[in-house]
Amino acid sequence: MNVVDSSAWVEYFVDGSNAGRFAPAIEDSGALIVPTIVLYEVFKWGLRERGEQAALRLAGVMHQGRMVDLGPDLALAAARIAGEFDLAMADSVILATARAYDAILWTQDADFAQVPGVRYVPKGRAGKVPVKKA
Repeated sequence: MNVVDSSAWVEYFVDGSNAGRFAPAIEDSGALIVPTIVLYEVFKWGLRERGEQAALRLAGVMHQGRMVDLGPDLALAAARIAGEFDLAMADSVILATARAYDAILWTQDADFAQVPGVRYVPKGRAGKVPVKKA
């Protein structure tokens, strides 16, 4: 199972340098878990950067995975995780969701760099070819 955080979804949607690293997790919709907080963050980004119609298309792609709401048990688990790893609310909810489903969390958010069970890909590293100076 896979959970893809907001930064990785945006990277995939803009075809950034790490998009190919996140594609297998995103495109395997049968194993994809989508926390609704991620849907919120990506839709908000889409509205701001691309407009309503594009944001709705992004949300449609995300709905191919299994949507997971924040319920009471997940909220308590997220609060514990926030304290354990000093994470913000959204990040702790995303990680708690991944753990609840025994999923790998895919991200390029440095806040997760040292967290077990996370596939962290540093921003802007994958696929970059060094430019030779003349």
